[in-house]
Amino acid sequence: MSATTDRAQVDAANRTGRRPVVFVHGLWLLPSSWQRWADLFEEAGYAPVLPGWPDDPETVEEANRNPEVFAGKGVREVADHFAGLIGGLSQKPVVIGHSFGGLITQILAGRGLAHASVAIDPAPFRGVLPLPVSSLRAARPVIGNPANYHRAIPLTYDQFRYSFANAVDEDEARHLYETFAVPAPAEPLFQAATANFNPWAQTKVTRKNPDRGPLLLISGEKDNTVPWALTNAAYKKQRRNAHAETEIVEIPGRGHALTIDAGWREVAETALSFVKRFS
Repeated sequence: MSATTDRAQVDAANRTGRRPVVFVHGLWLLPSSWQRWADLFEEAGYAPVLPGWPDDPETVEEANRNPEVFAGKGVREVADHFAGLIGGLSQKPVVIGHSFGGLITQILAGRGLAHASVAIDPAPFRGVLPLPVSSLRAARPVIGNPANYHRAIPLTYDQFRYSFANAVDEDEARHLYETFAVPAPAEPLFQAATANFNPWAQTKVTRKNPDRGPLLLISGEKDNTVPWALTNAAYKKQRRNAHAETEIVEIPGRGHALTIDAGWREVAETALSFVKRFS
């Protein structure tokens, strides 16, 4: 998305006087994947903001025609991009992110930029130690080739089926792939994979900031990409923040596509219920 489009959303949110909710998408998706969530939160009295990562195309069709625009985006660059947008808001927002967007969400919360946060199936930050076999398999198409580091990598349907859509039927899986899947920068996956060997890792999260705000972590029971072991390990570290509520919820029977599949509303309402308690 263009900086002009993102700025227009920030200005529109400011004009409402409502609490903004900033949605942060993860790899292989675009901001449009959040549209139904945005509508739900707007109906509940919030001002949704759906920014892209730097240089995100506007549509899935455009993204698949021009995959090279995704290449070379690292975690710090994306986090700084969202931090800049949040700085333009007239009040501290709720931040909700999925997958690598869930990691970015926790980075932003750790900087004291979020009123409250929800991290859904979040990519692991530095210090999260489990290495589930399913996560390694999901990441293999990218990190299996070191030459991919500066590239943008699409998922084949079979890879998407395993990584995102394993908990839905074949027809829905194909629909999700055709409707939402786009290429993604490989760099964040390499950064996450090597974070625990790098004291300067870009995936580092400041967990004990007294201004972190309340945090909910959501895990899909059947997620292959970020299974319960990873989300729960993040929760155990985040709950050491003595200044703010930290909670975790597991959504039964759901995979990594839980924010976009037919059951999205259950997850969105879980997030909304948490946010309402603190705003």
